[in-house]
Amino acid sequence: MTETIFMDEDIQREVLDELLWDPAVEASEIGVTVDAGVVTLTGTVETYSMSSAAEAAAHRVRGVKAVANNIQVTPPSDRTRTDTDIAKAAANALEWNARVPHQQIKTTVRDGWVTLEGHVRWHYQKVAAYKSVRDLMGVRGVSDLITVAAPSASAEEIKSKIEDSLTRSALLDVERIQVDVRDGKVILKGSVDSWVERDKAEKTAWAAPGVTDVENQIAVSS
Repeated sequence: MTETIFMDEDIQREVLDELLWDPAVEASEIGVTVDAGVVTLTGTVETYSMSSAAEAAAHRVRGVKAVANNIQVTPPSDRTRTDTDIAKAAANALEWNARVPHQQIKTTVRDGWVTLEGHVRWHYQKVAAYKSVRDLMGVRGVSDLITVAAPSASAEEIKSKIEDSLTRSALLDVERIQVDVRDGKVILKGSVDSWVERDKAEKTAWAAPGVTDVENQIAVSS
């Protein structure tokens, strides 16, 4: 199969179009440069959720190998919150999210930057905790240091379940992805055609019982 070549100027144009398409992004405030398939985002936005949405939009574009998010978050004066306000809001958001075992998570806020620590049994709980605080008013960034302490399972069992799930996926070509498991850590290798496929493979690996970490080495073809 002939490999598709994506030119940097084409990727830049499509990333800009994707930013304009996404209603969660203030595209006029964001700059885009591309070098060898690596996208760099610059500019200033009002919320961390806008920065995250812009990053996700760039990852959706074909040919993008990686994204460097250098967007600055500067809340307007009427949306600025003290660290105490943000900490209280974060604690409430985590407690009210049914997917989050909030008793196991410690939250620290400094200069608008939220740090999450603790441990959960499943990766989806880690993601839910991150999303709970990401969109809070006044948040400038989030460091998610939560670890996953999943129930133990054999490497063979984990590998088999992941490969079965990859095979079921209509989005992925399982023949191009290799799965290795060592002490609960999954290592993914191979190549895919888009960042969306790469992300799908990683999410699939995280869903397997017994997985404590995922190292995604899958390359995005260009």
